[in-house]
Amino acid sequence: MSQIRIGGACLNQTPIGWANNIANIKAAILEAQEKNVEILCLPELCITAYGCQDLFLSEWLVEEALTQLMTIVPLCNDIAVAVGLPIRHNQKIYNTTCLIQNSQILGFYAKQILANEGIHYEHRWFSPWPSAVVEKFSYANKNYQIGDLTFHIDGVHTGFEICEDAWNKERPACRLYEKGVDLILNPSASHFSFGKHKIREQLIVTSSKSFECHYLYVNQLGNESGRVIYDGDIILASHGQLLAANDRLSFQPYQLMYFDIDTEQKEYKSTSQTDSIDNNRDFAKAASLGLFDYLRKSRANGYTISLSGGADSSSIAVLVAELVRRGVLELGLEKFLDSIHLKADWSNELSVNEVIKQITNRILITAYQGTKNSSEGTSSSAQHLAESVGAQFKHWKIDDVVDSNHDIIEKAIGRKLTWEQDDIAMQNIQARSRSPLIWMIANITGTILLTTSNRSEGDVGYTTMDGDTSGSLAPIAGVDKPFLLQWLKYAETTLGYKGLQQVNNLTPTAELRPKGYTQTDEDDLMPYSILVQIERLGIYQRKSPLEVYQALMKELSIDTDLLKTYIRKFYRLWSINQWKRERLAPSFHLDDFNVDPKTWCRFPILSGGFEEELKQLDQL
Repeated sequence: MSQIRIGGACLNQTPIGWANNIANIKAAILEAQEKNVEILCLPELCITAYGCQDLFLSEWLVEEALTQLMTIVPLCNDIAVAVGLPIRHNQKIYNTTCLIQNSQILGFYAKQILANEGIHYEHRWFSPWPSAVVEKFSYANKNYQIGDLTFHIDGVHTGFEICEDAWNKERPACRLYEKGVDLILNPSASHFSFGKHKIREQLIVTSSKSFECHYLYVNQLGNESGRVIYDGDIILASHGQLLAANDRLSFQPYQLMYFDIDTEQKEYKSTSQTDSIDNNRDFAKAASLGLFDYLRKSRANGYTISLSGGADSSSIAVLVAELVRRGVLELGLEKFLDSIHLKADWSNELSVNEVIKQITNRILITAYQGTKNSSEGTSSSAQHLAESVGAQFKHWKIDDVVDSNHDIIEKAIGRKLTWEQDDIAMQNIQARSRSPLIWMIANITGTILLTTSNRSEGDVGYTTMDGDTSGSLAPIAGVDKPFLLQWLKYAETTLGYKGLQQVNNLTPTAELRPKGYTQTDEDDLMPYSILVQIERLGIYQRKSPLEVYQALMKELSIDTDLLKTYIRKFYRLWSINQWKRERLAPSFHLDDFNVDPKTWCRFPILSGGFEEELKQLDQL
């Protein structure tokens, strides 16, 4: 049999969310059966979800995964289904895919190459399976094959690579090619980052050509466990030709794509086109999906933001509004409201846009907490944006709270506080005076407080701990300030958030010093355009201060002493502020790197601070 209908289904799973996970798996199988799909591939570790972390080391979890697998097996009538789960075998844990056909387990393919860089730590939980090895695995008085397996499904010779298997030079596909497989299935849990889907697409197309086969890739979907977002890629290629790709970053609980292939055919009339890279669009889709899943999985009542009227907090307000807009348009009103545990209490005569505003009003609380140092521009900007998206808007002054703190400390230290002597402390107390008030709003309303720090601020500690860092989730801490500034213009012009007009006309400033002092973020730090270049070279590419200087001198027209000053400042601030990064709220991983020490970038809290390395720079 050379002609067969194959399908992939991305799933939005939750660690040990057994009911949700199995419901999604069963729904995907049922729809595939209705569509006459003969081979269905589901994502990596989809029974447990990929992000269980140290729970994978628990014996009970692996046992429960097998128990759940046995509830899936009887459903697989007239279809072959690949389902991912962890297996304990000979006192080791393996990341496997179980192939079921006609309600019988055919065997378990075990992952051979484990991801262990960036945000992935698979070697902590799993053992790599040796190539060309097949053993017996016993469960419930039955023996099954486990290991480096291939399968013949209705005459189609089928092999597997699980996610990282495909990203290595000595990959399993090299041996699958030698065995003459017709189809390679790749169940994955590959995190979203800007532009990564194009790299994946190229890998799949190139693999199908190099190994002369059909190649089906199926990724996990959504914000699975808090930090990492999966885009739900389903990609099918054949002999170097892209045959089909789905719409990524869906709000649906699962998404099925299928295609009729002929294993003897090498050319197809395909209407599928490669998707262009658009980081602005992908940021809106990924971050709003991340917020949607975080809200519904936490079962919170909504989100609260201390809305300053500036770029950072405004971008988060728009992302929450985008959560509602996309959710209603993609899921439909009833399904969306049910997913976020909300009941409608408004007129049926409202337009879709009016309904979206009503929902946003129910789940998004904003507050402008002004001082005598705040400007009319930021106050007006915050209110205008909140009203334009339908969010609740509250405002108050915190001067009395700040003054009360000043009085207490002045009595304690026996002198008056002055800006000349106590600049940083007097700035910080304003930010910290806002924190307990906005936390109180979040506590009273049962909402999640969103903190507004971006990655550029995290680099250099340009944030007040227990002030503007206060919150349970940091949605934009994975992206840099220049990206956010240009994205806000995109959101205004392309996404249609006209309430951003005032925001986009403001110069970024903390507004913590008196109005007689000129204060902007870049005056306090350096031009953001230079900061992000130092960050990418020094943190992402791990270059020394001297190497950063040498690289930037080739790229920039800048005074040498000024550039040295910026580099010294960056490395000094980076080194002394690791303790802040350790305490930042969990953030979404959106770019190809981040500075979250719990996922991507680990740095000692105490260090030599690049002292010797900066001396080399000075001596140049």
